[in-house]
Amino acid sequence: MKIQNPFRLGLLAALGVLVALLIGSAVASLATILTYVGAAIFLALGLDPLVTWLERHKVKRPIAILIALVGVLGLFTGLVFAIIPVITEQVGKLVTQITEVVIPGFVDNTFFDWINDNLPWLNIEEILGTVTSALTDMSFLGGVLSVGFGIASGAFGVIIVIILVIYFTASLGSLKRGVYQLVPASKRATFIDLSEQISDSVGRYVVGQVTLALTNGILSFVLLTWVFPIWTGPLQYSALLAFIAFLGSLIPLVGTLTASVIITLAVALFNEFNLVAIITVGVWYLVYMQIEAYVINPRIMARAVQVPGVVVVIAALTGGTLLGVLGALIAIPVAAAVQLIIREVVVPRQNEL
Repeated sequence: MKIQNPFRLGLLAALGVLVALLIGSAVASLATILTYVGAAIFLALGLDPLVTWLERHKVKRPIAILIALVGVLGLFTGLVFAIIPVITEQVGKLVTQITEVVIPGFVDNTFFDWINDNLPWLNIEEILGTVTSALTDMSFLGGVLSVGFGIASGAFGVIIVIILVIYFTASLGSLKRGVYQLVPASKRATFIDLSEQISDSVGRYVVGQVTLALTNGILSFVLLTWVFPIWTGPLQYSALLAFIAFLGSLIPLVGTLTASVIITLAVALFNEFNLVAIITVGVWYLVYMQIEAYVINPRIMARAVQVPGVVVVIAALTGGTLLGVLGALIAIPVAAAVQLIIREVVVPRQNEL
């Protein structure tokens, strides 16, 4: 027995470690699928407020779900077909301009001379040497294949997420009821109340974030297309830059800043370093980021998630590190859910002790 018990203990411990490794490997293999499912549930919860609003206006839930799905998909399709031709045209002009202006600047060293004269601290020769060395070590064919597979995988992922969103939106009520039945009856009422509050919070957050993105995209398009050119002259690729602003604002915290930097650099590079245009666009996005942070964002998000600023920053950084863009998107509503559970469950229990 003295020898057998340690052997059994070691065997069980080894089996436990093996099972844990197998579970970890399975989760890692299913990471992409789990990401698709998580994104679809997140978007389905975002559509739920629209369905609920239609239900309050005496529309039956199946019809409300159909209207919401058709409306959102129709809006998305219309937006894509309205923007893609413009973006395609402007990307074509961009490629032409790169071919006619930027590449000759590289060939005859005009571009490098301008950088050395105006930005001597940049040390462009060292940067080019590092880039050239990295490109030399990279297989060109492998890089092209990787890009092709990445684009195909992204398109396939978008289709899968859309299909899952349709299913989850249509069956959200039954899914909730099925989960509620798994909770003991004595705790079911509290669990349902918390779940509904969390669901409503996520839905309002999605609507609020999309509203912020639309606000930035529309303002950027109007200003870059019609307002700023009054004193800066015509600005190239305004529709493409406005679309970048829209996509950037979908990402909490760093999205607007990143998109603003990209847009300002694009204006500088493809408008012949027009100093007036650079200053105008740069100042506008500095002002807009302050307006969004202190005026627009609080008003839109006040009814969605009640989360302190420091928690928002920590949650977004943690979510972005773990799951990328999707993690940054869902981190804030997850933080709001944790805060709600602490306030409604943990604190009352502590007060009863």
